[in-house]
Amino acid sequence: MASRKAARKLFEEKPVLEELGNGIENESSNDDESVSKADEDKKGDPDFEPLYSTMMNGQTVSQAPKKCRIVPSPIITPHPPRTPASSARSLSPRSTPRGRSRSPRGRKRSAGCMSADSDMGIWNDISVEDEALVLPNFVPKRNPGAQLVLDRMYSPLQLFQLFFPNSVVDTIVKNTNSYAKMRSEAGKKFLWVPMTAKELYLYIALVIYMGLLSTKTIVDYWSGKKIYNLPFPKSVMSRARFHAISWNLHLCNLEEDRANEQKKGTPDYDRLFKIKPLYTDIITACKTYFQPNRQLAVDERMVASKARISFKQYMKDKPTKWGYKLFVLADSACGYTWNFFVYEGKSSLATGKGLSYDSVMRLLDLSLLGKGYHVYMDNFYTSPDLLLDLLDKKTLACGTIRSHVQGFPRTRANELSERAQRGSTRWLREGKILFVRWMDTKMVSMCSTIHKAYDGSTVSRRVRNPKNVWEARQIPIPAAAKDYNKYMGGVDLSDALIGYYNVLHKTKKWYKTFFFHFVDIAVVNSLILHQHLLKTQNKTPLNQKDFREALVAELVGIVIPPSASEAKEPSTSCGQVPSTQETSTSAVEEQLCWPEYFGSDATSGRRVCVLCKILGHKVKTPVYCTKCNVALCFVSSRNCFKKWHTEKPSEDDEEK
Repeated sequence: MASRKAARKLFEEKPVLEELGNGIENESSNDDESVSKADEDKKGDPDFEPLYSTMMNGQTVSQAPKKCRIVPSPIITPHPPRTPASSARSLSPRSTPRGRSRSPRGRKRSAGCMSADSDMGIWNDISVEDEALVLPNFVPKRNPGAQLVLDRMYSPLQLFQLFFPNSVVDTIVKNTNSYAKMRSEAGKKFLWVPMTAKELYLYIALVIYMGLLSTKTIVDYWSGKKIYNLPFPKSVMSRARFHAISWNLHLCNLEEDRANEQKKGTPDYDRLFKIKPLYTDIITACKTYFQPNRQLAVDERMVASKARISFKQYMKDKPTKWGYKLFVLADSACGYTWNFFVYEGKSSLATGKGLSYDSVMRLLDLSLLGKGYHVYMDNFYTSPDLLLDLLDKKTLACGTIRSHVQGFPRTRANELSERAQRGSTRWLREGKILFVRWMDTKMVSMCSTIHKAYDGSTVSRRVRNPKNVWEARQIPIPAAAKDYNKYMGGVDLSDALIGYYNVLHKTKKWYKTFFFHFVDIAVVNSLILHQHLLKTQNKTPLNQKDFREALVAELVGIVIPPSASEAKEPSTSCGQVPSTQETSTSAVEEQLCWPEYFGSDATSGRRVCVLCKILGHKVKTPVYCTKCNVALCFVSSRNCFKKWHTEKPSEDDEEK
C-alpha cells in the first residue's frame, strides 16, 4: 500500500518537474540567443573580446558558456554588476550560514550590504580642507561671572547664605520641630528641645568641620581619649544634641507629605517631595548668582548611597557605583554647578526622543543663558538630532558619539582602519554637522557643530619609532577632540572640589543624603563666587580649606535676631559660642544671665553641671544659664549658678 502511494506521488510530481525544466531551458536558450546576437553586433569592434575565451597553443578559442541553473533570489535591492559565475554563488535567504542570527535586531550590517558610494559621501583625511563655518555670536543674557556687587567684600558666611538663606533655614527648623514632636508622641524615647535657627547653623558648622577633619565614627569627635581630644565640637554642641538633630532632621511639611503619600501609584505622586523645599531653592540660587562662561559641560554625578529606594542607580564606569544619579550642567572653566536635577526614573514628561535628549534640553535654560553657548557632552547624550535642534536655538554642541547612533555615516569609503597609525584622522561633513574619527590609543568618533575638521593643531603622544622604542612625538589632532579634552571636565572639576572635603554622612533616610550634598554644592559654589570676586578686585582669594575654616568660624559665631516664636526657646549647646561678627555693645549688655529649664519642667532635659564636673563630681541639673549656655545646679543646698557668676574657675581648673 505504501509503495502504491509513493508511485502515485512520483507520477504526479513528474509533469511538474518536466514543465519547470522546460521553462528554465527556454529562458536559458533565450538568454543564449540574446548573447549571441549581441556578440554578432560587436564583431566589428576591434576592442571587443568574447566573454568566454581562452588561449590554447597561442590561438584564441572561444568557448560556449556552460548552462547553469540559477535559482531566482527574492532580494530586489540593486547590486553592482556581477559575472555569471559570481551570481551563481549568491545566497538565498534560506542559505544563511549556521550560527548566525536571522533576526534583524541582532544582525550587523556587513560591508557588502553598504555601498561605498552612498548618499553620505566618503571619509576625507586632513589633506582635504574643510569649509569655514559662520558661528552665531555669543550673546549671554548677563555678563559672565558672579552676579553680585563686584567692588564689595563678601564674607564666606554671606556667600553661603545666598544658597541657604534665613527663609530656607526657618522652614527646615519648623519642619524638624514638627517631625520631632510627631515621633515623640508616637512613643520614640529621645530627649528633644525645640531647635532654633541658630542651632541649625551650628549643626551645619559641625557638618562642614567634620569634612575638614574626618574620624572613623562621629562619636570620636566628642571622645575623651587623649588621641582625639577635640575641644571644638564640645564647645559648639553636645554629642546628644547633635545626634538628636540628625535623627529628626526633616525638610518638608508633614501634612503636605502625608497628602503626597496618598497619591502614591498615581501620576500626581512626587517622588522627590521630601527634598523639594531645599531642592528648588538651591537650584534657583545657583542660576541667580552666577552667569557661566561660553563653554559648558553636561555630565552625570553620583551621590553615594545604598538605601533601598526605587531611583537608586548603578553605574559601573563611575568611581561611585551605587547611589543617586544627578544630571549636571557646569561651567567648564571653574566647575560652578549652574543647574542640575535628580534622576527619578521614567518621567511622564518625556518627549519620546530618549533620556539623553530630554536631559540636555532640561538643563539648558536658554531663557536665562542666552545664545551662542558651546555645550560639550559625552557619547551618552550626543546625537545628530540633538545637535541640529540645539543649532536651531543658536546653541552649538560637540561631543563623542557612538557609531551605531541613527544619523551617523554608514559609508565605508576611505574609512579609518582599526590598525591605523596614531594621529590618523578621517572626517565627513553632512550639512552643518561634522563627523570626525581620530586614532589615539583607540579610535575616537566625534560629532560637532562648532569646529572645522582640522586646524593644524598637534598633541604630544608616546609612540614607537622604527627601532621599536617609545618616544614622544607630536601627532595631529582634530580641533573637536582638542577642545573636548579642554572643556569637557567641568562637572568632573565640580565633583573633585566637592570630594576633597565631602560632608556626606551615612544615614538611613535618603532625603538626608541629599541635604548633605546640597550643603556641599552651596559651599563649593560660594567658594567659586569668592574667587571670582577677589580676582576682579586684584586680591588673592582663599583656597578651599581656608574658606571652609572661615565659614565654620562664622557659622559658629552667627548672631540671629530671635523671632516672636523663638524668643523663649532655649539652646542646649555646651559652651560659650565665640563670636566673629561685629555686634553692638548695647545688645550684649542687654542680654543678662538668667536661669532657665532645659525642658518644660525640672524632670526633663537634665545635663551635667559644669562646675560640679570641674570639681570632680557628676551631678545632673535641669537648669542652664541663658547667656553662658552652660548647665548649672540651682538648688538651696548647691547653688552652682551663683558660684559660676561670682567665682568663675580659672583655666587650670577647667582643664582638670
